Amino acid sequence: MTLEEIRRWTASRPTLADALGMELTEVTDDYLEGRMPVDGRTHQPMGLLHGGASVALAETLGSIAAMLRVDRTKQACVGLEINANHIKGVRDGWVRGRATPVHIGRSTQVWEIRITHEETGALVCLSRITMAVIDLPAASPKAV
Repeated sequence: MTLEEIRRWTASRPTLADALGMELTEVTDDYLEGRMPVDGRTHQPMGLLHGGASVALAETLGSIAAMLRVDRTKQACVGLEINANHIKGVRDGWVRGRATPVHIGRSTQVWEIRITHEETGALVCLSRITMAVIDLPAASPKAV
């Protein structure tokens, strides 16, 4: 899928990503990248980027990236586990996340998401998400 196709697909309904101001910025065969503002929507009370906002960015990127690796008409990807190490505090600007695959299997995928400060390049958060690949229910025959 192209970046524009992914944006249309993810814009089909309001999500947490919309509420936090996330934007998808780049997709290649090797990674998916997006960014998120560091402002009142994503701050914790001390005025720093909320760790939960970083995890939300990581899960958003990892989940979308995982879905790009399956046939969406037959399978879906759901989160099994996510962890995050918060390395550096950020007060303003934008953070950029890049999801790269660690393992792409038939029933699980593991993605690493590195979140950096857009201006300085400093590592802000290092996250890993494990996704389960599940089969969608077969379409039931229509009643006559």
